[in-house]
Amino acid sequence: MRSGHRVASLVVLAKIISMLMISGVACKKTAPAAGTRLPPQAAPAVRRPVDFAFESIDERPVSAEATRGKLTILTFVTTSNLAAQAQVDFLVAMAKNDGDRVNYAVVALERGDSRELVGLYKKALSIPFPVAIADVQTLLGAGAFGDVDAVPVTVILDGSGRVAWRVDGRVAKSSELRAVMRGLQ
Repeated sequence: MRSGHRVASLVVLAKIISMLMISGVACKKTAPAAGTRLPPQAAPAVRRPVDFAFESIDERPVSAEATRGKLTILTFVTTSNLAAQAQVDFLVAMAKNDGDRVNYAVVALERGDSRELVGLYKKALSIPFPVAIADVQTLLGAGAFGDVDAVPVTVILDGSGRVAWRVDGRVAKSSELRAVMRGLQ
């Protein structure tokens, strides 16, 4: 009889785990509900500047060193994702108004041998700012920005290079980005 109870308990446990996974509770890759500043309780006691360097497809560097001193908006994309293309469109329009006051960059989550594809993506979307290809660590979710699978991922770095705001898996409209930027200047 005890064996029957164990089997029944395991079946119930399996059903609970299945329901949790379907609802997203037990899934590793869940996107935050809203892109807002990190609440103080969720932020580390001392936020350090993010150290990163991605291979640019042109001569303009996409690195912590090159962006330090200004607000920086980085968007992680894949060339096949329509939401990522919409995010890039918002950034292109914003960059036209911001001139040199804000750094913008796109980081393509593509393999290094996709340089030509990323170049075509840059040209097709008329991206005026640097576009780079993610390094292997970033593709594996172990880079400076952690897991960036839920594209688009848009990050705003403050002038010191610290992550001030991040949104995963949805398009952040210009008005939302501008509101965050106003709070950082």
